Amino acid sequence: MHILDDFAWRGLIQDSTGIDALREHIDAGPVTFYVGFDPTAVSLHVGHLMQVITARRLQRAGLKPLLLVGGATGQIGDPKEAGERSINPPEVVAGWVEKIRAQLSPFVTYDGENGAIPVNNLDWTSEMGVVEFLRDVGKHFPVSKMLAREVVRARLESGISFTEFSYQLLQSNDFYELHRRHGCTLQFGGSDQWGNITAGVDFVRRKAAEHVHAFVTPLVLKADGTKFGKTEGGTVWLDPELTSPYAFYQFWVNAADADVVGYLKYFSFKSHEEIEELERATAEKPAARLAQKALAEEMTTLLHGAEETAHVVAASQALFGRGELAELPESTLRAALVEAGLAEFTKPDVTVAEAMKESGVVASLGEARRAAKEGGAYLNNVRVSDPAAVIDPSDLLHGRYGVIRRGKRTVAGFEVVS
Repeated sequence: MHILDDFAWRGLIQDSTGIDALREHIDAGPVTFYVGFDPTAVSLHVGHLMQVITARRLQRAGLKPLLLVGGATGQIGDPKEAGERSINPPEVVAGWVEKIRAQLSPFVTYDGENGAIPVNNLDWTSEMGVVEFLRDVGKHFPVSKMLAREVVRARLESGISFTEFSYQLLQSNDFYELHRRHGCTLQFGGSDQWGNITAGVDFVRRKAAEHVHAFVTPLVLKADGTKFGKTEGGTVWLDPELTSPYAFYQFWVNAADADVVGYLKYFSFKSHEEIEELERATAEKPAARLAQKALAEEMTTLLHGAEETAHVVAASQALFGRGELAELPESTLRAALVEAGLAEFTKPDVTVAEAMKESGVVASLGEARRAAKEGGAYLNNVRVSDPAAVIDPSDLLHGRYGVIRRGKRTVAGFEVVS
C-alpha cells in the first residue's frame, strides 16, 4: 500500500499543500523530510508521539528523516494563546537538546541510505547577524500574513513580544536551510504548526525558487474533548526518570474504549486487518481490554524495549494475583506500587489492618477487619485471616515492600522505611 493511502486510512493528514503533488514527489523519490521538536522541557511527552511515530512511518516507507531539535527556536518559543513563554538559559536549552536527541533514537534508524540525521537549527541561526536576518529572511514576510495567525490574533490584546512574533521567520528559515544543506523537500508537523509550515513553504519558493511540500497531522484529543497525554498525575513523559515504564504502560492500558481504536490507527504499526480485529474485540468484549493491552505492549516495547515491557506486564498481572510478586525487579515493583498508591511506614511493627487503611484499600480499621473476615484481604497475594497480625519483615518484598489487596480489583502498597 502506498504510504499516503495508509496515512489516509489512519487519518494522519489534516491539511497538505497538495496530496496528488506529494504522491508524485514521493513516487519520483528519493525524498528527504524534516520534523522539528523544540526543547522547551527536559523531555518529550506522549503528545509528541504523533510526530515521532509519523517520522518512523515515513522512514520505513523509504523517505530520509532530518530530526531537528531546535537549539535556537527552543530559546524563543512558539507563541501560545495562554501567554508569553518563559525564556530558558541557553545552557539549559543545550542540555535539553542532547536529552531529546537521545529520546528520539529508539524510533528511527541512523543507518542505511535513508538513515536519519539529527540537526540543530542553532548551527545556522547563530551564524546570522541581526541585520543579515532582517535583510535576508524578514524581507520576505508580509506582516499582514503574520498577524493573521490565529494564535497571534488571540495575543494582540493581551500582548505578544517581538521575540515570539518572529518565531515564524526562524522556523521558515529552518526549512530553507535544510533544503539548501540536505535537499529537504518535505516538512510535516502538528496542525497547530500549519501557519508556520506554509510560511516556510512559501519562503523556500521565494528564496530558492523551488517547489517543496508539507502536511500536518491532526490534534489528538480524547473522545470527551480533553487533551491527550494528561493524567491525574500530570504529563506522561518519554523519559523513564519522569514517567516510569510501568506508568507509561498503564497510560495506554487505561485508554477509553472510545479512544483506543483511534490511538491504534495513529500510533500502532499493526496492519489494518489487525486493528480492525481489535476494534471488533473492543465492541464485543470491552472488559477484556484487548486493544488497550496490545497497544500498551507495542508502545512500551518501542520506547523502553522488550525486556522492560516483559517486567511491566508481569507486574500488572502479579499485583492482581496472576503472577509471582517476588520475581519482579525492585524498580518495576516500586513503580507499580507508586502508581497504585504507596504508603510509607517508619515503624517496624505494622499490622495488616494498618497497612490496608494507610495504603487506602479500606477507609478504616473496622473495614479492614470486615474484609479479612469475608476472605477478601490479601498481603502479597496471600489471603489474610487475622488483620491484627504484625507483618513479619521476612514477608516484605525486597526487604521493604508489601502489596495489599482487597478483593480482586483494589490494590495498593506500602513501604517500611528504617
